[in-house]
Amino acid sequence: MSKSITFSTHVLDTATGSPAPDVPIVLEPRGGPALRGATDVDGRFRLAEALEPGDYELSFHLDGHFGSGPHLSDRVSLQLRLEGQRHYHVPLLISPFGFASYRGS
Repeated sequence: MSKSITFSTHVLDTATGSPAPDVPIVLEPRGGPALRGATDVDGRFRLAEALEPGDYELSFHLDGHFGSGPHLSDRVSLQLRLEGQRHYHVPLLISPFGFASYRGS
């Protein structure tokens, strides 16, 4: 089976109205090794390698972003099903007390 899926994300802090840099990201396929990275200064991360179709867990580690200030969660994890030949862009909107995600373009 040929690899045909690409992946990116963008983390934006809606409380400050700015990107969230240096957020560690882990994309883990079911039964496979985890792929790791971090957002750049613009809050963006793009996986360099292509992926196989399947189920993945995407985790954003937010403890460093929010620091010692009050916040709801140190980590947001999403269960993803990546299928077909396409690019998946999964942004995360965060604030100290909430988060939201969606499949972008």
